Amino acid sequence: MTRPQHPIELLAPAKNADFGIEAIKHGADAVYIGGPSFGARYGAGNELADIARLCDFAHHYRAKVFVAVNTILHDAELEAGRQLCWDLYNAGTDALIIQDMGLLEMDLPPIQLHASTQTDIRNPAKAKFLEDAGFSQLVLAREMSIEEIRKVAADTTLSLEYFVHGALCVAYSGQCYISHAHTGRSANRGECSQACRLPYTLVDDKGKVITENQHLLSMKDNNQSDNLLALIEAGVNSFKIEGRLKDLSYVKNITAHYRTLLDEIIDAHPQYARASSGRSTFTFTPQPDKTFNRGYTDYFAGGRQDDIGAFDSPAFVGELIGEVTEIGDGWLIVHTDQDFHNGDGVCFHDAHGDVQGMRINTVEHCARGQKLFPAEMPADLSEGASLFRNRDQAFERALEKDSADRRVALQARLAETETAFQLTLTDEDQVSATVDLPKDDKIGRDLAQNPEAALGKLKENLGKFGNTIFTCTGVELALEQPWFLPVGAINALRREATERLIAARLANHPRPQRDQPAANPVPYPQDELTYLGNVFNAKARAFYEKHGVKLIEEAYEAGNEKGMVSLMITRHCLRYSFNLCPKEVKYIKPDPMTLINGNEKLVLKFDCQACEMHVIGKMKKGVTLNLGTIRPNSCG
Repeated sequence: MTRPQHPIELLAPAKNADFGIEAIKHGADAVYIGGPSFGARYGAGNELADIARLCDFAHHYRAKVFVAVNTILHDAELEAGRQLCWDLYNAGTDALIIQDMGLLEMDLPPIQLHASTQTDIRNPAKAKFLEDAGFSQLVLAREMSIEEIRKVAADTTLSLEYFVHGALCVAYSGQCYISHAHTGRSANRGECSQACRLPYTLVDDKGKVITENQHLLSMKDNNQSDNLLALIEAGVNSFKIEGRLKDLSYVKNITAHYRTLLDEIIDAHPQYARASSGRSTFTFTPQPDKTFNRGYTDYFAGGRQDDIGAFDSPAFVGELIGEVTEIGDGWLIVHTDQDFHNGDGVCFHDAHGDVQGMRINTVEHCARGQKLFPAEMPADLSEGASLFRNRDQAFERALEKDSADRRVALQARLAETETAFQLTLTDEDQVSATVDLPKDDKIGRDLAQNPEAALGKLKENLGKFGNTIFTCTGVELALEQPWFLPVGAINALRREATERLIAARLANHPRPQRDQPAANPVPYPQDELTYLGNVFNAKARAFYEKHGVKLIEEAYEAGNEKGMVSLMITRHCLRYSFNLCPKEVKYIKPDPMTLINGNEKLVLKFDCQACEMHVIGKMKKGVTLNLGTIRPNSCG
């Protein structure tokens, strides 16, 4: 079987090896995971033995494992970072996701390098430079539109990776310093304090309050379900689900959802193919609305649009499920066409607009609707309130069990030679294994008394692959006579052939090769780099100097006072959100605004030409970077 030329990769997150294994079972072509250190998700680190275990499982299906080594590194950490890259390569890792260009100046293993989203890839020039620097896959900025992706794809031959689901950072990745400025916890080193999820009051340049106590930098969650074919046609090869800190039910549900959608596209368009082997079946129907989300948006995929923010709450409100019609002593009745379950979690908005939640102990059906008995009756609940379900107990219980099975297709052929019966198993990737059952005084001596029944039983036994990774799509018998062959001997033959086929698959896993950089260093698209370049070590400085950058400022995390600077650059614009955009409303000037949270004040300035908002602030006194937070064998 010849694979089509355009593999489409579904890339799922893995908090740990067990989550990664479940992601692959549920259809992921690749998973990304944090190693022992230097990964940009604090609390999502994994030991090398677990990485190796995940790689072994993934490679059975020709699925791949990418490890995030995507923090910026201090000079004192470079050697540990280099050694980690070798350790991960030796553990079986297929690619490293990196941000720090200093690593490219070191002796790295022959492993593929993927440019992290924190390298801020938004235009063809940056993409082409990274291709010439030796990267193999680029994680595009989440803010890019389909048309912008198309332009990048036209200028590079590299695989393009795009986030299709999950939480959205409001800032361009790698260009947010609020956390470090206020707490010393650097987002570029995996310790973001998520200032974007806090409530703020917005005031204009004259002090007039535009809105109060809203989560103005909090975005809805990404959902590109309706744009997958358009993204493929624009040039995206790898479809990435966010969530290395998400729970297992999220990984199962969302991976299965996108596996289903991508398979429908691939089945309808023969020029595309899945990037790994096997088909997954599920014991549940994937439903993204039942998994944690802040409401959904496709962000800037189709251009700028209204209603991308989750201003009311950064929490998971859930599905609208009904209206409260009656309230009694310890109970409420809901008018709904859906069923509740004991243990469901529900919530509502109180009079102040805040989200209040409760857990349902017991459900009773009555003529007026469903009668719910909460564990604790909230005082702020009123009749007429809309009720949302943010935990469907029955759905979650289904996901707690084994909920997927993934099988690689194969065909079996039993042939006869002069001295043996020969079983050959050939899988969907054309990997094969052959085992002989020698003829002796018991094997291949007697003919079957009922040839038709015997041959049918023989085919049945040869096609049984039970708890293996295989499913048999056909059995061919090439026998000279309808021999009687003992069931035990046939079963042993099949088991040995299966073991050999698995070993052959692992031995033939197509481990990606490292792309070589251009023979001569190509110029970087800019000849000056400010702190936004995130240059934190001498090796990174040497890299950019080699590529023609003449003025290089040190990273913000270096700690030297920079005064009032952009702590965040974002395509999200609060002027646009509140109908105050100068491009939309005449005679309005893009004057600064201010975000206020307690004693914190952040100035907003607007670059209307670039259609960006800059959040301006300065580093708090006494803030320092703790280099000990990310070290070898930590959970960075």
